Amino acid sequence: MQNPTLFHGSDGDAFLQIREDTDEDMDDTSLLLPSSSNNCNRNNTNNSNNSTGEEQTDGDDHPRWSPGLKSILASLASNVRRRISLRLPLRHSPQIYSSRKFRWKRMLGLFLLLVFSMIGVIESICMLYGIAITFFSEDFVQTWGKPNGLENWPTDATRDILPVACHSHNDYWRPVPLFSAVSAGCVSVEADVWLIEDELYVAHSRSAVAPNRTLHSLYVDSLVGLLEKQNPITRFHLFKDRPLQGVFDTDPSQTLVLLIDFKTNGAETLPYVMSHLSPLRDRGYLTYWDGNNVVNGPVTVVATGNAPFNLLTANSTYRDIFFDAPLDAMEDGESEPMRRRHLAQDQGQGRSGTPSVVGLDTYNPSNSYYASVSFDKSIGYPWHFHITSDQLQRIRAQINGAHRRGLKVRYWGTPSWPRNLRHYIWSVLEREGVDVLNVDDLKGATSEDWRHKISDWWF
Repeated sequence: MQNPTLFHGSDGDAFLQIREDTDEDMDDTSLLLPSSSNNCNRNNTNNSNNSTGEEQTDGDDHPRWSPGLKSILASLASNVRRRISLRLPLRHSPQIYSSRKFRWKRMLGLFLLLVFSMIGVIESICMLYGIAITFFSEDFVQTWGKPNGLENWPTDATRDILPVACHSHNDYWRPVPLFSAVSAGCVSVEADVWLIEDELYVAHSRSAVAPNRTLHSLYVDSLVGLLEKQNPITRFHLFKDRPLQGVFDTDPSQTLVLLIDFKTNGAETLPYVMSHLSPLRDRGYLTYWDGNNVVNGPVTVVATGNAPFNLLTANSTYRDIFFDAPLDAMEDGESEPMRRRHLAQDQGQGRSGTPSVVGLDTYNPSNSYYASVSFDKSIGYPWHFHITSDQLQRIRAQINGAHRRGLKVRYWGTPSWPRNLRHYIWSVLEREGVDVLNVDDLKGATSEDWRHKISDWWF
């Protein structure tokens, strides 16, 4: 904006000052112009002087073009100051400070976006890894490109494996049923069987039944193949050894227990189980009762679940399927025989087909092998994270009663979590004389570390 002002110089000439408003950081610029009247007089004087040929100047001996030159120089100086003020401000203006603040916010936002993007990538990788673990076995890398089944097992397949007194619970869930347990050293495996359309399928529930998972394919055929490799006939060895070698090279006399859990009607399922065991029976691999003694073999078959006791013991001269007796019916200190209602069938472990009166000699090695019971139902959960004195006395009474009858003790349904509590329970049971630990974690059970946790399990 221009503000004109008229003033008189020292020589009497009138000049017009034009003020131009700029930003607060800029100096005022004044343009001095001679007034029109003085210009006219000066022009007349110049004409007269020119006619006489004399050079005229103003009263201060300055040329007449001096004011114009000053105004031009002042305008140039103002432009220079304007440019300097725009490029190198002497103090921060609010606009510049706001611009820098916005730039820092933008950089921070980009940094946070980068961090969250990296987290998203990591989460995606973890999710894909979890999916891969779900669909592939835990030893997928180790077994990649190797032949499956018995081709991995040489004649001395278990030469470095020491037998461990553990029972592979729900063994059919393992990466390789039977072989995963044997490779860990477990001396007992479990198979739940369902009789459906004249076939025995192995599954935890009826909805999980699959056509290729049968008692034959998962256990009988695999055991026959493994034992044939352990008892070969070659041109260097024309006859099988007697007694026959078991599955463990380090202890050939150790029998492997095949616990068959009847999930369907016991009376209907039993004939099919007996028929499925024929390949093992025909080769002499089964433990059996000959009417007088128990003849141990590489494989001992024990029936549990809905298996009927009365039908298993019907033959008094030969039996190769033994009963899983009820451990809670064997507590020492009972002066009177246990009286119970006769249960014909399908009453669960140790209850189906049992007699109305259970005496001291009802269950013995001629008809039974295990004496089992649910730890949670019989002993109770250790809510105080340790075994109470009453619980310990009950455990001892049951173990002593089973051992007095010549049976092996097994508790199922023991706490599996927290791990230190599980190890504590295992240590107590082993110390008190339990013959086999019912386990889901093969690696945890077959290691020796848990045995050192009994005194400081809570840490």
